[in-house]
Amino acid sequence: MIDQQIEIATKDGHSTTFITHPERGGPFPVVIFYMDAPAIREELRDMARRLGTSGYYVMLPNLYYRAGVMELGPLPADPESPERKRMFALMDSINIPLIMEDTRALLAFAATQAAARVDVVGTVGYCMSGRYAISAATHFPDRVKAAASIYGTHLATDQPDSPHLAASRTKAELYFGCAETDIYAPMDIVEKVKEGMKGANAEVEIYPGTHHGFAFPKRPVYNRDAAERHWERLLALYRRNLSSTAARTA
Repeated sequence: MIDQQIEIATKDGHSTTFITHPERGGPFPVVIFYMDAPAIREELRDMARRLGTSGYYVMLPNLYYRAGVMELGPLPADPESPERKRMFALMDSINIPLIMEDTRALLAFAATQAAARVDVVGTVGYCMSGRYAISAATHFPDRVKAAASIYGTHLATDQPDSPHLAASRTKAELYFGCAETDIYAPMDIVEKVKEGMKGANAEVEIYPGTHHGFAFPKRPVYNRDAAERHWERLLALYRRNLSSTAARTA
């Protein structure tokens, strides 16, 4: 595997981006891995590497670069702690239009790399970034062929760019993996997503017995069986949609 961390120029500055891909056999379909609210950390880099070993050019960008923040470090469980409040403030400082501009810059960079293919692109987002992964499919419908939200938040809003309305604006296959118990994405929101995805090339799956964050190995709520199921679903989604055959028939 080849790992590198580089600065990618964006409209608003430079996003430090971790990139990983196999050493041989490219070029590889691009997968953009959008971080969760606690920011870049080795846990996410390891998850990106796991994706990369399956044959993808994985890009994990720092989404907090506008605030000059890269890593937040350990976070207390107390939601009222200064560290948690800072995290929520950073999360609220970004939105779909900003992250789609960043995505445009990421794809432009990838297009210059011999190891990357940008004609078939996959996305995945966890927590705050589930909405960004899905939105990428609507903003770049000619390239993003598969998008996954894993216990994503803000999936059903009253805005016209709400992710639960995405099915009519993309031909990509969409996947929503939802925790059974999630204060950040309760069942009423999940039901709105299900309603929005009716008749679409999409799946909304609830993971029984899980809580928000179940796929992260370092979280107290980590659920190994559910986490492995999410990997199975994600890799199968990409196999179906990010192959040479998918590119020719798109």
